[in-house]
Amino acid sequence: MGSIPAKLTIGAFAKAAGVNVETIRFYQRKGLLSEPPKPYGAIRRYGEEDLARLRFIKSAQGLGFSLAEIGELLRLEDGTQCDEAKSLAESKLREVRNKRRTLQKIEGVLSALVSACRNRPAKITCPLIASLQEGAARNRIGRSAETSDRFHRPPSGG
Repeated sequence: MGSIPAKLTIGAFAKAAGVNVETIRFYQRKGLLSEPPKPYGAIRRYGEEDLARLRFIKSAQGLGFSLAEIGELLRLEDGTQCDEAKSLAESKLREVRNKRRTLQKIEGVLSALVSACRNRPAKITCPLIASLQEGAARNRIGRSAETSDRFHRPPSGG
């Protein structure tokens, strides 16, 4: 990336980082970015170090780290605490793998429901809507994603 001017206003800083001004203020409130001093009667200015820190935050967010986790990583930013950084990354990796497994289960349930909708005879209640109304989709995530018989028979009583 090219060099930025020595000091930027918050608007120029936000533009250089590809975020909006409110994002910068939010990170400041969360303690992830420091607010530069404001010389008497002047405007706060941000430099290359601030931009590098903001890019670090955005990179970590891109990997799924929460703001609290990013705060921990920023504490380790000097690079001398690799074991602790590795431990945080391993924890995040476990979390990502667990989420992936859950998403795969959800995919299976949704796929079965879409298939049931596709294959339903006319005048039969929509299997997807019926499933959601009964809370069955949530309950089925832990079980097989096979479509049950109730999606292929007319509702009772009518």
